[in-house]
Amino acid sequence: MLLNDKNKQELISREKKDRRNFQQLAALASRMGLYSHLYAKVVVFSKVPLPNYRYDLDDRRPLREVNLPITTLRRVDAYLEEYQSQKSRMKESFPDLSFSRLNSGIDTDELLFEQPKPLASNKAVLEKILRQRSLQMRDQQQAWQESIEGRRMLEFRSSLPAYKEKEAILSAISKNQVIIISGETGCGKTTQLPQFILESEVELVRGAFCNIICTQPRRISAISVSERVACERGEKLGESVGYKVRLEGMKGRDTHLLFCTTGILLRRLLADRNLKGVTHIIVDEIHERGMNEDFLFIVLKDLLPHRPELKLVLMSATLDAELFSSYFSGAAVIKIPGFTYPVQTHFLENILEMSGYSLTHDNQIDDYGQERIWKMNKQVPRKRKSQIASAAELIIEKYDQDAVRAADFKDYCLQTQESLSCWNPDCIGFNLIEYILCNICEHERPGAVLIFMIGWDDINALKEKLLMHSILGDPSRVLLLTCHGSMASSEQSLIFEETEDGVRKIVLATNIAETSITISDVVFVLDCGKAKESSYDALNNTPCLLPTWISKVSAQQVQNAIEYLKIIGAFDENENLTILGHYLTMLPMEPKLGKMLIFGAIFNCLDPILTIAAGLSVRDPFLAPLDKKDLAEAAKSQFSHDYSDHLAIVRAYEGWKDAEIGLTGHEYCWKNFLSAQSMKTIDALREEFLSLLKDIGLVDSNATSCNAWSYDVHLIRAAICYGLYPGICSIVHNEKSFSLKTMEDGQVLLHSNSVNARETIIPHPWLVFNEKIKVNSIFLRDSTAVSDSLVLLFGGSISKGDADGHLKMLGGYLEFFMEPTVADMYQSIRQKLADCIQSKLLFPMMGIHSFHELLSAVRLLISDDKCEGRFVFGCQILKPSQPSMMTLQPVLVSRTESGPGGDNSKGQLQTVLTRAGLAAPVYKTMQLNNQFRSTVEFNGVQITGQPCNNKKTAEKDAAAEALVYLMNKRHTGHEYINHMAMLLKKSKKDHI
Repeated sequence: MLLNDKNKQELISREKKDRRNFQQLAALASRMGLYSHLYAKVVVFSKVPLPNYRYDLDDRRPLREVNLPITTLRRVDAYLEEYQSQKSRMKESFPDLSFSRLNSGIDTDELLFEQPKPLASNKAVLEKILRQRSLQMRDQQQAWQESIEGRRMLEFRSSLPAYKEKEAILSAISKNQVIIISGETGCGKTTQLPQFILESEVELVRGAFCNIICTQPRRISAISVSERVACERGEKLGESVGYKVRLEGMKGRDTHLLFCTTGILLRRLLADRNLKGVTHIIVDEIHERGMNEDFLFIVLKDLLPHRPELKLVLMSATLDAELFSSYFSGAAVIKIPGFTYPVQTHFLENILEMSGYSLTHDNQIDDYGQERIWKMNKQVPRKRKSQIASAAELIIEKYDQDAVRAADFKDYCLQTQESLSCWNPDCIGFNLIEYILCNICEHERPGAVLIFMIGWDDINALKEKLLMHSILGDPSRVLLLTCHGSMASSEQSLIFEETEDGVRKIVLATNIAETSITISDVVFVLDCGKAKESSYDALNNTPCLLPTWISKVSAQQVQNAIEYLKIIGAFDENENLTILGHYLTMLPMEPKLGKMLIFGAIFNCLDPILTIAAGLSVRDPFLAPLDKKDLAEAAKSQFSHDYSDHLAIVRAYEGWKDAEIGLTGHEYCWKNFLSAQSMKTIDALREEFLSLLKDIGLVDSNATSCNAWSYDVHLIRAAICYGLYPGICSIVHNEKSFSLKTMEDGQVLLHSNSVNARETIIPHPWLVFNEKIKVNSIFLRDSTAVSDSLVLLFGGSISKGDADGHLKMLGGYLEFFMEPTVADMYQSIRQKLADCIQSKLLFPMMGIHSFHELLSAVRLLISDDKCEGRFVFGCQILKPSQPSMMTLQPVLVSRTESGPGGDNSKGQLQTVLTRAGLAAPVYKTMQLNNQFRSTVEFNGVQITGQPCNNKKTAEKDAAAEALVYLMNKRHTGHEYINHMAMLLKKSKKDHI
């Protein structure tokens, strides 16, 4: 059926309505505690998480036919033969150094991590010194507790709910290796429990032997908590209490209680996998799960049997304690009830009743941010609704009515009841917040106001709105501050400072201020009731950054993390750490960035990889002001002309570094819309990462040898692919642009900040990406285009398919078809590369000169792969009984002669398809500069021809390519047409 513009618009409109209907049903399901997902036109609801399999994506699954130049293959074969010959000669000359040693049972733990033990005499002297120091610590602690300030502080501490559970907590710690503390926000667990342990050890004259590490989820938490604990102990920060975060810290020789981020603890594991000298580990806010946190849990669980005297304490305000208890083999659980101070809670209906404010459909719309139009469309009520939408709304309305009846609003005035009937849960309500703040400033007692918002866009938008207000924007009356995880520590710390008399402090924050930090002068709290949670969609394996209603329990079990660690090679099939996994535990960063650094160190392209890993560890250095977005995009485009956001970071950093030498760094950042702070942080992180690699032995003191191939862009792409896989999507070009598809999500989009988002053609079949995020759609934040060879050589594990020349990756989602000899070559090189990496990790100081010929073959292969293959979708791969689908022999028949590829190619293709009982082929042609390229589609197959001078010739060439694909010969005739028609008929029946 041919569609005109009106039909297309109707279909698009209908699809949007269906999507909205599903969102409504999904919201209802969420309220009822159900899981839901939309499969094509079917909505599935379930009481348990839905499986990962996506049958609805099968018809869009990319099947990739790989094609390589014959000259490249011959040169690669020559390198591999020379490599194999050298390897054989080495075995004959030095049989004891054969590569079989890699599997000879070497204890890699001993090789990498064993530390020399102190002599007995030294140990005795050390214990005597520590004993004396412990006595001093006991005397100092008693003196503080008996002082006037100490007694006053102890009186304050004893009022906290956690203090009442002190003896029970200490008793549980003494009797158990692992305990779990569940306490509500404000009970004092974060500040008091570490002190309980330290004070107890000091009283028992074991203070100098005690070494407590307490992890916090954020830098600001570690810094602020350490400051408060030091104050409560009557000390300066850096004495017995200190902190350490990335690029910043304050600790001394006598520090026995250290607050740090998760990454710092992983860094500590670098020097000693057994955490020698550490007596207690406290992991706070364990419900805030991420890859680093999960990795830490895995390592600690593995460590506990080897350190029976080590105590592990897990704490959180909101968690499913039984879940964590079962993971740590039935760990003891202690709950701390109650709040720190009496809190008077007012819900929306109370605020409306007290203030007299009226809600209408118009005064709730939040018109702000980059998604302004989408937000307005979502928030504005619609008059016309489909039957499904009406039915869904009736269900939701009934559900809400039940909730309203249960709430019983009959005691509220009519105006309040009418306002509640107009309430839009999709809105935050900036106007209402402004109204409430005015009332507080004019009529309420002094004290700071803390406002919980959803995200950075909301915080900035509300701040701009409040600054325009006559009262709230007056700096002599109101101090407006913001607090967000992306801000520098120095900026975040401003929220703790006291204001001048007569000035009210208003802090706009996300849930970063919900736990672990305390703003002492806060008297009023406004909570929008929602938070942007970085959670995983278990079905799509996609991180979601979506506004969600705040739940009572947010801890989830992330099995996806285990599977991910297996895919990247950190775990074996039995979930044991591999040699690569051991190295990754010593690098305090995301495993994928650690893999990238390891690759750069091994294959001598380290310098640009240091920049990329550092760049992905900080906030995007490329700024995009809303009022100068076009200029910012133009400035960014000059750093990328090779379809890579990651290489753009490298070039931007190199330019900044040169400018810094000439003392023009700030001018360079201003001109190119770069964040000077991010550039400085990248520079510092590069040095820290290089130091880490030196510590684990992959880089020696002379780092220049690790940069011999840093100029090789193809090798840098290989490092990016090695680290970011399985973050991969296919690139399929259509008539005017291209579409992107991932395994779990189907079609995805590029974030507007990506350099690839401005391209209409990307001459590569794949994109690897660092992060995908689900907002209203699924976006890839940053990406690099890669070839077939890069994916096959530096992606995940590879296996043989059902036929010769068929290779599979990602459990069969990625399928590649090629000449059998080429498939064997890829598998052989993969194994040899694995041996090379394994050897280097086992023997870090070993040079890789013995692998020179292998690496030469690899570099040639990835540089000469021009991505001349093609994608085929949703059909069975035809397997002619004689030659395979692809031939390496040079084509001698001109594509403009008769026969396949000649003038009659379109007619012959039509004949083949008609005799097979299939629909006629459809041609789509797009213009590339002064040439045309056509794609023919039939029976679910898409085949693209070569660029031609005009549209007609391009269509003929695509038809010729399709005939070659079907017949696999450069000849024609009725017998071949009849034969292929019969094969297509059979394929059609099998498919049905």
